[in-house]
Amino acid sequence: MAEPSVAELRWLQAAEDFARRALPSRQGSGGAEPPPSPELAAVLGCLRGAGRGELPLGYSFISISDLKSQQCMPCCSHLTWSTKEFKEWARQGKGALPTHSSLPRAYLILVGYLTDGRQEDKEKLVDGCLYVKDNTGIIPCELLHFELEWLESLFLFPSWAYVPQADQGAAGYLEILLDPIPVNLLPKKVPESTAVIYLASAEPLLASRIPCKKRPKLNVAGELARRSPLLCIHQKTFFFLFLKCFTSAVSVPVLVQTPSQLAWHHALQLGRRYTITGLSVSGLKKSGQRMFVTGVSSCLLPYSEEHVKEQSLDSAWQGESSLPASLGATEQLSDSVELRVEEERLGLTRKSKMISYVGTVTKILNAQAGLYELDNKVCLCLAYQQLLNSARGLRPGACVELIDVHLIQKPVVSSPSIVLGACLNSTVTLKSFSRLSTPYQPPATSGNLYLQLLFRYSLDMPCYLWLVSLLETFEQRFSCFFGHQQLLRSSVHQNPGAAEKFLAPLLQAVVPGREETRDICNEILAKTHQCPLRKYLTLDPPCQIPSLSALRGMAEQKSWEGFCPSQLLSPVEAQHMGTQELNRRLAWSYCTLWAGSFQPRAIVQGVLRVSSRSSLLQLQDNSSSLPCVISHRDGSPFANTALVGSLLQVENYQLVVERFIQSDFPSWEQLANPEYVREKKSSVYVQFYFEDVQVLRAAEGQIQKDRRGENSTSLRKRSNGSSASELETPEAKILKLEDPKPDPDREERCQKGPSSTGRSSCVSQLFLVTQKEGLMLRNYQLPREGGGEGHELQNSFQATVLWLGRPVLWNHPREIGNLPALEEISCDGEEGVKQQEVLLLFMGKSLRWFPFLHLDGLYRFIAPRCSDLEVFDKLRFPPVPAEFWGRSSCPLCLPVQDTWHLQHEMWLSSPAERQLAAKAVLTGMDQRIASIPEILSTSFRGSLVSFSGEIVERILCASPKNEKPSVTLSLLKEKGSLLGSDHSVKLSISVASGSPAVLDVYIAATYTQHLWGLLPGAKILFQNLERKISRFHNVYCTYIASSCVTVLSLPASHLLLPSSPAGKASSPSLVFLSNLQLHLQNLPQARILCHLSCVLTLSLQWVCSLCSSIFKEGKCTRHSPPCPSHTGVRQASARVLVEDGTGEALVLCRNQHVAAMLGLSLPDWEAVQSCVQSRGRVSVQYGEAPGMGCVEDPEDPVACYLRSLCRSPLICRPILLDFSLDRKPSKILQPAPLQLRNFRSGEVEFVSQTGPRQSLLCLNVEEVEQKALCYLTRERIGRMPRHGQEGATA
Repeated sequence: MAEPSVAELRWLQAAEDFARRALPSRQGSGGAEPPPSPELAAVLGCLRGAGRGELPLGYSFISISDLKSQQCMPCCSHLTWSTKEFKEWARQGKGALPTHSSLPRAYLILVGYLTDGRQEDKEKLVDGCLYVKDNTGIIPCELLHFELEWLESLFLFPSWAYVPQADQGAAGYLEILLDPIPVNLLPKKVPESTAVIYLASAEPLLASRIPCKKRPKLNVAGELARRSPLLCIHQKTFFFLFLKCFTSAVSVPVLVQTPSQLAWHHALQLGRRYTITGLSVSGLKKSGQRMFVTGVSSCLLPYSEEHVKEQSLDSAWQGESSLPASLGATEQLSDSVELRVEEERLGLTRKSKMISYVGTVTKILNAQAGLYELDNKVCLCLAYQQLLNSARGLRPGACVELIDVHLIQKPVVSSPSIVLGACLNSTVTLKSFSRLSTPYQPPATSGNLYLQLLFRYSLDMPCYLWLVSLLETFEQRFSCFFGHQQLLRSSVHQNPGAAEKFLAPLLQAVVPGREETRDICNEILAKTHQCPLRKYLTLDPPCQIPSLSALRGMAEQKSWEGFCPSQLLSPVEAQHMGTQELNRRLAWSYCTLWAGSFQPRAIVQGVLRVSSRSSLLQLQDNSSSLPCVISHRDGSPFANTALVGSLLQVENYQLVVERFIQSDFPSWEQLANPEYVREKKSSVYVQFYFEDVQVLRAAEGQIQKDRRGENSTSLRKRSNGSSASELETPEAKILKLEDPKPDPDREERCQKGPSSTGRSSCVSQLFLVTQKEGLMLRNYQLPREGGGEGHELQNSFQATVLWLGRPVLWNHPREIGNLPALEEISCDGEEGVKQQEVLLLFMGKSLRWFPFLHLDGLYRFIAPRCSDLEVFDKLRFPPVPAEFWGRSSCPLCLPVQDTWHLQHEMWLSSPAERQLAAKAVLTGMDQRIASIPEILSTSFRGSLVSFSGEIVERILCASPKNEKPSVTLSLLKEKGSLLGSDHSVKLSISVASGSPAVLDVYIAATYTQHLWGLLPGAKILFQNLERKISRFHNVYCTYIASSCVTVLSLPASHLLLPSSPAGKASSPSLVFLSNLQLHLQNLPQARILCHLSCVLTLSLQWVCSLCSSIFKEGKCTRHSPPCPSHTGVRQASARVLVEDGTGEALVLCRNQHVAAMLGLSLPDWEAVQSCVQSRGRVSVQYGEAPGMGCVEDPEDPVACYLRSLCRSPLICRPILLDFSLDRKPSKILQPAPLQLRNFRSGEVEFVSQTGPRQSLLCLNVEEVEQKALCYLTRERIGRMPRHGQEGATA
């Protein structure tokens, strides 16, 4: 024999080192080095045999521990293959999935023992899996072929693959590609003759009632017809196998639960014949079903006719079986009756088909949910089996054989069309391992929320697939905020995770009454197959939870689909509008959607954050952010800072789409033509009430209940729900408000959870907000990073507060205690606590407190990780020169630090609190909330006002030309706005719906880009608006840079419906003209029963829609410069005189109201307008109207017709007139004393006291029928004495 080479000697030395460490060895005597392991020589012999006498010097030995710790990527080792053979093997494996790479080849030698894990850890539950072990460790393995004789024997594995988990920190498993080579000869059992009972004779024994002690152990022979998967229930692992008679269809179940026999599951093959010894008969307590059970001495033997002999049964046993057999038939009959009843009740359900299928795994859809894709077209669901082997081997590229699986077609509308579901009666067999380098994704064995909800609610396949879809989307959207484990945490000790909180109510609604324990054994043993997959009904999901990006897209699409310019304007009004006014009125509109506006209904979910750009609230997920407006149903502002960072769910909400268009419609006739719309944009936000919020997961630290809840006083009652209890802890209000560094690329998206303050002290200061200004650019000089001071304008806001008491030091944020008694805070003297006025400056990250800071709110500042009680005093500085320091009107300024936290405590409500507020008023600090009638009053003297009211109307109008834009407004224009800078928004505000007092508020369009919630029907708090008086003595307010608005209440749902008349005011009350002097300022509209005396002036004209010049014969008459317009708009105006016996009034009528005053029908009015079109303009002047500016053509036939019509007695008739006061008359009428005036009706003359003529605007004209006239006359007569008394009193 040739001497070994140096390389061979080194290789042999490495083999000896491996054997000493990994293989069992004998201990050397006297501490000497142990002799070489005898197994090593056998291993080397196997290697030479496999290598045709040569040792594989290119390979190295590897232990189990080294394989698990050093091999991070999938690999395979083929000891006996050539390179050509390996490449061909790899090429064939890529046929189904050409985009995946093949398993890389590793030149490693694996030697170990095959075991079932029973000897490694006595306390470990035997799971029925197979393992490879050596002295260094143990690792799970999967084999395509297994023999029971292989257990606890040493093997050389010539072809294997190692597949680590996708999680780099966890070990993987082995795939044994070829049968292992035994290192030592396996012991051979000498077959003995066995007495067996065939199933035809053994089946009646399952119905016997022989006592346990009298039942002998039986040996049963049969063909393996079916085997259940391995199951683990109540810490007991077992499986069922079914033996079938050789000559008939009779089969019996056999329960295998002895730990040493669980490995049978890997050796059993369907269709093979076996003999099982040592069986006994047992039954289930719950159902009474009986079966054979293996004992400790039971053996699984291959059936051989030469080595078995049939055993006869005692005649007494056969006699015992007659009665139970008949009973069993009765039970089966009863089950069939119940089954027919259920089928009749569920007539719309479909039955799944049982099929067998062989396919290749092409994709892991969701390993935790047990979903796999086969052949790029079929979905395989293994969730209804336990998968105790953690789905090892089910990687893309593996081939599986499915027997008796359920074929379910289109279980969910949005799911794959074909789904194969494996129940407990199905058999899933791995036919070949994957040859691709794909990772291993094991499903979680405990805490798997998918499986927990599946079994808890006994879900069928459609519901389960819908559940998986919801959970996948939920995890994808919010795992970057809270982490995967926190979201999908299953309920432990009644503390469910966010996903379970969100899904449990949905599942209870979808499958009511199904929350019951699943009968596993009955599914396996019942003669009539019963499992959740047997019947199904295609599920149309009752709801959807889209991402915020998808929700925004859905809302915009739905809004623009229903957008019709002609529906935004009344056709009667639109036909008289010029081009500029028409397109301006169309430039801004809104559409409101609800959960039910989408099919299926949409639920909103998001993490509440504060935008770093606009300092407004918004919901976030991984896809986008959505601005939000939150209010309370009691009308109090939203100030719950503890909610920031929490995951919210809202089902009752209003999704508002603000639509902006740029259009060039020449006139109303082209509104149906979309070609005139040049650009369309939209913005979307959501608004909801805090009471409708469900907190799925509170921010970090919100785990303790508020210890101050019972003692603190609050104007608004705290919520009794679980969400409120999680959000009231002082620590919670601090820890989660750590603002992460802004990410300019993603705008705070996927921010990490707030950092913990740790166990450190903090200092708190209590204060009362007495004034707040809006967000604006201010020239605060902040230090720059490079040194020096910056002079750039900074976005900021400021608030004036009343400093209450002194700072308090706390050892930990959770120790922040109750509020001090407000009586103590408000008292005077040396023993009292000092009160000081402070001007808070919010810049940078502290802008996040803007949406939470409100008037009359009691707040607390908390400086974390601080023990200096003078921390607030050291940062204060005077805003004015030193000579003004002593003045009370000059408070000290305090810049709010980025690390401070704001905590809302309460609203003012108790007598002590009102006393405290009164003191703030006396010191001049309070910003008083005025009423709308006060502001409209002529005696009001304030210039900056704050008030609250309900928006009655929202109109986009042209900006006043005489107002100069501020610097802040100019800078806002540079940043861009969805509305033109020459537009303003006019809001008509009333105290309540139907209230007579209405105040107009004008807001420049560029300010509205961050003012959400300004919708008709919403109750708004306006602060720091500028009060102005027009040249016609009309009071209005304008929004300035320091103004701010707060949405106190959302519009009612019926007010937002476009087709609902609820947004319109009810019929105006009936008044007398003499009463108008008492309501000159605050009467929005009213109704009078009057007599039309005469028509003073009448003007009909066609004007150019572009320049408003006279439009004649199809073209504009303007010549310098020439107008290119070819579209004219008809307009009409008339001034009439009416009286009601108490006074007279001049009424200005426009457009369609002129035809109503003249009593013309629609065809007659259209004919007159057509005649005017060729003339351009026709005017008529009559009676007491000198100098009204009407140019009358006496020869024009149209003018003659209109003149005769105006002088006709038919015009003079009783009418019902809806009107409003003319705010811009030629002469402002002041209240004057009553005068006597003569009125004539036919030949009868009346004398009545009247005032000066009022100027009115016609809103509507109605003809009065005889019955209505009589009724209204009686009403008027009945009110005359009371009216006279009122007039006398006045």
